[in-house]
Amino acid sequence: MITLSFYSAAAASLLAAVSGMLAANSGIAEQSILPIGLPDLPFHLRLDALSGFFMTVIGLLSFFVSIYSVGYVKGFIGSRPVTRLIVFYCIFIAGMFMVALADDALFFLVSWEVMAAASYFLVMFEDEKTANRRAAFLYMVVAHVGAIAILLSFGVMAGLSAGFENFSGFTFDAMRQAEFPVRWATAAFLLAFFGFAAKAGAIPLHVWLPDAHPVAPSNISALMSGVMLKTAIYGMLRVTFDLISSFPWWWGAIVLTIGLLSAVMGVLYALMQHDLKRLLAYSSVENIGIILTGIGLAMIFVSFNLPVMAALAMTAALYHTLNHAMFKGLLFMGAGAVLHATHKRDMDEMGGLIHRMPWTAALFLIGCISISALPPFNGFVSEWLTFQAFLLSPSLPNQIMKLFMPMAAALLALTAALVAVAFVKVFGVTFLGHNRSGDISHVHEVDRHMRAGMIMSAVACLALGILPSLFIGWTDILIEQMAGARLSTSASAGGWLWLTPIAPERASYSGFMVFAGILAVYGIVYAILHVNPGKIRRGAIWDCGFEKLTNRMQYNSVSFSMPIRRIFGFLFFIKEDVQITKAPHPVFPVKLHYYLRIRDRFWFWLYMPVSKAAFWVSRKVGRLQQGRIQVYLIYSFLTIIVLLLVKSL
Repeated sequence: MITLSFYSAAAASLLAAVSGMLAANSGIAEQSILPIGLPDLPFHLRLDALSGFFMTVIGLLSFFVSIYSVGYVKGFIGSRPVTRLIVFYCIFIAGMFMVALADDALFFLVSWEVMAAASYFLVMFEDEKTANRRAAFLYMVVAHVGAIAILLSFGVMAGLSAGFENFSGFTFDAMRQAEFPVRWATAAFLLAFFGFAAKAGAIPLHVWLPDAHPVAPSNISALMSGVMLKTAIYGMLRVTFDLISSFPWWWGAIVLTIGLLSAVMGVLYALMQHDLKRLLAYSSVENIGIILTGIGLAMIFVSFNLPVMAALAMTAALYHTLNHAMFKGLLFMGAGAVLHATHKRDMDEMGGLIHRMPWTAALFLIGCISISALPPFNGFVSEWLTFQAFLLSPSLPNQIMKLFMPMAAALLALTAALVAVAFVKVFGVTFLGHNRSGDISHVHEVDRHMRAGMIMSAVACLALGILPSLFIGWTDILIEQMAGARLSTSASAGGWLWLTPIAPERASYSGFMVFAGILAVYGIVYAILHVNPGKIRRGAIWDCGFEKLTNRMQYNSVSFSMPIRRIFGFLFFIKEDVQITKAPHPVFPVKLHYYLRIRDRFWFWLYMPVSKAAFWVSRKVGRLQQGRIQVYLIYSFLTIIVLLLVKSL
């Protein structure tokens, strides 16, 4: 059943991805109506270039993860039933596709709730654990708060489209044809941005994400981080560029600011973690920030009627959307392989896994290089395009933006450097050195299905890194529809081998040439070292004359992040403690135990007061429950009296 179910999900995902590719490439919108909604409110479907792009992103990663899941889910057999996991996995993927295809507010919100409910049950899969139940509850609360904001946004636009007299304005076609007053358009945008940012995990609405992603099964974590967050990006683009379409520059400034805050804070939170999956979850906040940065830049350029620069920024945002799906899916699948083999998530209990899991280590390294924005892999190209958009910002006529853009570019550069540090830590502590927990003879490489899913994601990361011109040509029509200009004419001026975003004399990049150069250098070095076997000598690890190193003499994840923690510690609640206990050893009569706890300030600033207020109100309201029928009858009688008085007035 497992193999058949996931193979079927893989086939359906691949078909959806192919359909999305064709729709994005053609730019032709196909519409349909399903008479299965409420009376006089049927479901409207639309497959256009924008939905086609996101169908491709969702479909590709779902295809890879479904193949991976055949091997991964077999690890649960004997410990728990997997039927629920398989059923909600398929519903989850279907919900994401439905969101991308929805062409009215009702069907969009129904699809949104299907996706949220399915992912809730997937996070709760190991429901005997308190952490899973807490994470699922927090996720559902934030998801529904965001959904209410999205509902209100659609309500504003639908009401203005139909005059608040009937429900005919609930379709997206009606919203597209309406002209919204600036104040109401702003209200709709802010509500939608808040709702979608909550689902995307943007700062400060991110608190559910580092709890939910780590406790979910790793194949689900890959989908939640890789593509579920992108449905929120899709919603932002649909509302802003399609339904509203005309907006002032400061909307983009808001999106840009939230994006930069998410990027910097996300990577700093990631650096502080020692839980492998929690670190990857926080890095998703950082990458969502980079995508929002590109969207914010595009909005600013569009509002100032600079279509070519808007096309460049939008291309960077969409490219990073696809790139993040590929390398974050790969990293979560790699983390799942490590968890599958070691049954551990704490990096401080790992080390030396490269010797037991060479395939996983090599593929995970590709994911680390990609997310660190190093050539020739895909993360470099999309971040490089974002920097190119920043370099064109002096053309903006607004003096405030001219002052803000250099600082924003500096923050993005800081983010890129910190990401590289974080993933040097991840790979080094997890796979290199000595194992910190003792015997790892039981650790083994994962099966062929899990390797196949990771290999396909790794190949996608490389292909997107060395052939970016093909991506730009594929999204050309979509970019023109949203930004008002095409980028492929200038970007492909040097042929498929070179990427020239604006003009060859300004900047150019060839991922293929970089890849060929790396292969050439590797081949030369390999030949030099192996032509004479005597040139390679192996010896014990040496440390200032002391060769008997143990696993306790290595850097762990906490010590690795200590310098960053000292610099940026004011952004966190940090509690450090050293406990001294007696030891029986005559040379070392005491033991030192070091404890470190790092907590999110946003939780205490924003969420803790709301939580305390909710509990206080609940306790007060609970006093109304007396357990006596006479009291409840009095409540009913008083309610009727109040309603009659209100009606009479």
